[in-house]
Amino acid sequence: MNYCNQCGATVELRVPPGDTIPRHICQHCGAIHYLNPKLVIGCVSEWEGDILLCRRAIEPRYGLWTLPAGFMENGESTTQAALRETLEEACARIEVDALFSLVNVPYINQVHLFYRGRLLDTAFASGAESLETTLVPESEIPWEKLAFRSVSLSLKAYFSDRRAGHFEFHEFDLQPLAGY
Repeated sequence: MNYCNQCGATVELRVPPGDTIPRHICQHCGAIHYLNPKLVIGCVSEWEGDILLCRRAIEPRYGLWTLPAGFMENGESTTQAALRETLEEACARIEVDALFSLVNVPYINQVHLFYRGRLLDTAFASGAESLETTLVPESEIPWEKLAFRSVSLSLKAYFSDRRAGHFEFHEFDLQPLAGY
């Protein structure tokens, strides 16, 4: 950040009084600009035991598989974000169940939240950000072609819980991969 979004003056990076983290502070009006993690919200959507997956039509990770998920918008709840992202990426209508997993990704300033959900019907299709969408049984999940570790961790926990006959809440902390 170079300029204040309130008055347009230049900002400098320094620790404000009473804080412990360097922030961008306007040299003219004194506004403190906080940069906070972004929320990525998605859903593990099931239909008769199969899971809805999307193959990405955008970077990062173009061509790889993922759960329908994306950045939460201002003015919406996390549940609304899960519904919207599933509709946008897979043209799918779902009923959202409980929050299932939280994946902290501090090295890229993100938190990923995945809900459990059920497809209301099989009238899904590829949205603008998906090359294709499909229902996949657990035995055919393309583990080596999943786009994100948060998706892989959440799906593994989901299938483990489903086999156990009850779902729990899961929290994971991801560290950067070597060379990442």
